[in-house]
Amino acid sequence: MSISRASRWTAAIVAVLGLWSCSKEGALNTLAPRSAQSLATASSTTQTITIPFDSNNFSTHRPNSFFPLVIGTTWDYRQDTPDGVETNHVVVTSDSKTIENVSVAVVHDVVSLNGTVKEDTFDWYASDKDGNVWYFGEDTKTLLNGQVVSTLGSWEAGKANAQAGIVMLANPMIGDVYQQENSPGVVADMARVKALNQTAVVPYGTLTGCLKTQEWTPIEPGSRAFKLYAPGIGTVMEDENKAGGPVLLTGFSTP
Repeated sequence: MSISRASRWTAAIVAVLGLWSCSKEGALNTLAPRSAQSLATASSTTQTITIPFDSNNFSTHRPNSFFPLVIGTTWDYRQDTPDGVETNHVVVTSDSKTIENVSVAVVHDVVSLNGTVKEDTFDWYASDKDGNVWYFGEDTKTLLNGQVVSTLGSWEAGKANAQAGIVMLANPMIGDVYQQENSPGVVADMARVKALNQTAVVPYGTLTGCLKTQEWTPIEPGSRAFKLYAPGIGTVMEDENKAGGPVLLTGFSTP
């Protein structure tokens, strides 16, 4: 799920960036361990988490509070960019799709610039029996004047050597590093857990107990993004090292 912001919230944004450096106050959730089969390569500051993909692990889906996939849930985001105001509406649809013998949720993500749709995407996610949320790909279209001009970034696990990645761990710990997307030549996103128990101040409200991650991709050297995830909500803020302000949550609803 991608996300959005507004100039009148600049002061709140600065406050939040300061809060990101606050002390950690313990674990954020009580989900089961990432997996009995997970492999961790540890160092003094990081550990790379590798969970072998097995479609049998999706016979039951354990919810993850940092990445809810309840049908009918919606998120709205806003971002000030050099080109104008970008908004993002995300909804968990009632549709499903089978990928790699797993029934995945279909999430519809529409990005608009100054009220005109510029990107229309369907993302595919599923949580496993432990609560890890896997990313199985996306069908994305870039539009110009209502016409599709690109599908760059589209991929599907099991096709063209693409593999499902993990978008959210069941039991994230500071220093965990994991691959979110893996489609050779298309996407190769990585994430690292940077902090726990953070506070986010966004237009939607003040949210506590947040998880902070850093995300990057070797396909775009130097590109970095920090995200905050609130329990029971999901992504509430994204701040990239690019032009424009951070993406901020403005609305959230559940069925």
